[in-house]
Amino acid sequence: MSHGIFGTRIIAAPMAGGTSTPGFVTAVHGAGGLGFLAAGYKTVAAMQAEIAAVRSAGARFGMNLFVPDPAQLPPSPAVRSRLEDYRAQLEPDALRYGVVVPPLRLDDDDYWDGKVQALLDDPVEWVSFTFGLPGAGIVQALQRAGSTVLATVTTVDEALEAAGQGVDALVVQHPCAGGHSAAFQPQPTGGGDNAGGDNAGGEGVPGSTAGLVTRVRAAVGLPLVAAGGVTDRAGVDAVLAAGAQAAQLGTAFLRTGESGARQLHKDALASPHFTRTGMTSAFTGRPARALVNEFVRDHPVAPESYPAVHHLTAPLRAAAAAAGDPERLNLWAGTGWRQAGTGSVAEVLAGLLD
Repeated sequence: MSHGIFGTRIIAAPMAGGTSTPGFVTAVHGAGGLGFLAAGYKTVAAMQAEIAAVRSAGARFGMNLFVPDPAQLPPSPAVRSRLEDYRAQLEPDALRYGVVVPPLRLDDDDYWDGKVQALLDDPVEWVSFTFGLPGAGIVQALQRAGSTVLATVTTVDEALEAAGQGVDALVVQHPCAGGHSAAFQPQPTGGGDNAGGDNAGGEGVPGSTAGLVTRVRAAVGLPLVAAGGVTDRAGVDAVLAAGAQAAQLGTAFLRTGESGARQLHKDALASPHFTRTGMTSAFTGRPARALVNEFVRDHPVAPESYPAVHHLTAPLRAAAAAAGDPERLNLWAGTGWRQAGTGSVAEVLAGLLD
């Protein structure tokens, strides 16, 4: 059965930080899905090495890039002051592990220019963007190089802006998705620094992914990928019926054998100790959905300054992982985390494909 431009109804989300390894993406392809590598947090050379590894395996794949926020390069004096305050608040966490909270780093654009140029010089089949839009000029250049370009959006207004830049397709992300929100336009109040309040958990998140797809479908004529809260065949069927050509899943694959997620993260997803998810900016400075642990509860308000906060907490997260302490680790998880099973990528996909 054809599934539009993607050739499959299942896309494995690009999960930065080590989860979407070349082996994982290759396994997704081998089992009938489409996987995306994640360029976030990597050097240009590391991104290129992963591209080469997946190509050598003969897999179809895409590459996802984080779009830097010009307002954070550098942040305003007011935001910088809040960052210094947050840095001081992190000192007790650092003392717990005998590490040092680093000085502020305010110049990180994730090697943006180099990554874009590398993808123009050596194109991949699919390029997707998260945290913003790359600009019409970059979209057109990538298309001329032979890539199909996707933008990740969270609202109808973001979808309209992305369509205006000429992208080929949209990833429509609902707030119940695990990990970072892709939102890049101002959001309604109550989104970013919520550490498990009214929007925490599955039933507390307003609306549905299928409903969001329906609204975006009515506003733009582009192919859509539905992301957020899709964990089983019924969920896939629902978003396809709403107008998506494919469903993008991340949390559902986290515990698979091929996933590069830390074992500590995988185990936490199955632990009865964690009972809900919440949106938090405490780990990175961008709203992200995670299992609510002690770190999330201890830091209910954090500066919305990405990636400056990411750099502040990186040594703490690394130390927590080394100590086997899930209470200080960023345990990204969508609202359907309880359905994430072990086994292979192929076993998970077998329950989702036609």
